[in-house]
Amino acid sequence: MTQGVLNQKVFKSSKKSPRKTTSVASISAICLVALSGCSAMKVKLGMRVDMATTPAASIEASLPKGPSIAPGQKSPLVVTVTQPDGKVLQTEGQGGGKVQWKDLTLTTSIVTANNKGILSVPHDPRVSDGKVGHVTVTVPSHPDLKAELDVPFRYDVAFTSNFSGTGGSDGMSGTDGLNGMNGSIGSIDPNNPSPGGDGTNGGDGGNGQDGGKGGDAPAVEVMLTLHPGTGGTNDPLLEASVSALGKRRLYLVDPHGGSLTVKADGGAGGSGGRGGRGGQGGMGGAGTPSGRNGSNGADGRNGWDGQPGRGGAIAVTYDPQVKPYLVVLHLSAQRGPQPAFNERPVAPLW
Repeated sequence: MTQGVLNQKVFKSSKKSPRKTTSVASISAICLVALSGCSAMKVKLGMRVDMATTPAASIEASLPKGPSIAPGQKSPLVVTVTQPDGKVLQTEGQGGGKVQWKDLTLTTSIVTANNKGILSVPHDPRVSDGKVGHVTVTVPSHPDLKAELDVPFRYDVAFTSNFSGTGGSDGMSGTDGLNGMNGSIGSIDPNNPSPGGDGTNGGDGGNGQDGGKGGDAPAVEVMLTLHPGTGGTNDPLLEASVSALGKRRLYLVDPHGGSLTVKADGGAGGSGGRGGRGGQGGMGGAGTPSGRNGSNGADGRNGWDGQPGRGGAIAVTYDPQVKPYLVVLHLSAQRGPQPAFNERPVAPLW
C-alpha cells in the first residue's frame, strides 16, 4: 500500500513537470518578443548592426522617391554603407536595411530631418524659393566618413488650400427598449388547473438623434501673379495667395504639371442616429389556459441627417500675365455662389 502511494506521488510529480517547462518557455518567449524592440537586442538577433563595431569604407545618401521635394511634402532618405569587402548595408526604414539611424548624424539646411531619416520642407514657398536644400550625413563612430546630398525643390505638384466648413456632428443612437417579463407559470394539472400569467410588453426603442448641421465655409480671396524672373523665355512660375478668416497661405506653382485647388465647400451634415430596437415581449406562462405573450415594443425612429453647410464665396484676382495659366487653378464651393474673377495688375506677393 505504501509503495502504491509512493508510485502515485511520483506519477503526479512527473505530470506537473511538463507544465512548468511549458510555462517557463512561454514566459521566455514573451520576454524575447518584448526585448526585440530594443536596439541592443535587435543587434544581438542580427536584425540590426552596430556601426561602432561594423567596418565601413564609404557612405552615400539618396532620395529613392525622387531627387527633389515640394513645399509641404516629405521624402525618406536612404544611406548606403559600403564595407571594405564590398558588402553593402542600408539604413532601416525606407532602405529596409540594418543600419540604425541613431548611429548616424544628419545636418540639414532648408530641409529638416527627423530621427527616422524623413526629410520635410516647410509649406511656405518663401523658405525654399531660389534655394537648394542640403543634407550632410556623418558617422560618429567613423569620423572619416561623410556623405553630402543636395535637395532641389519642385513646384510641379498638385497643391490644395482647403477652407471648407466643418462636418456636422453625428446624432446619437436611440436606446434599445427593455424586453418584457415572462408570465408566471400556472398549473396544467387537470384536477387543479390554473391559468398562466401574461407576459409583459417590451419597451419601445428610443428615437435616434438628428445629425448636426454642417459648418458654412468662409469667403476666400485668391490672388495670382507671375513670379519675378520667370515667364517669357523662362519657364513661368505662379505666385498664389489664398486668404480666409485672417489666415494667409502662399504657394509657388509650376503650371507645367502643377496645379492649385482651392476648396470652400459647405461642411457635410452629420449622420442621424439609429433608432433603438423595440424590446421583445415576454412569453406567457404555461398553464390552463396559457398566458398571453406580451407585445414587442416599437422600434425607435432613425434620426434625420443634418443639413449641409453653405459654400463660401471665392473671389479671384489675377494679373493679366497669368491669364494663359488659369487652367491650373481649380475652385470648389459646393452649395455656394459661383466664384468671381477680376483681372488687374497684381504686384509680387513676396
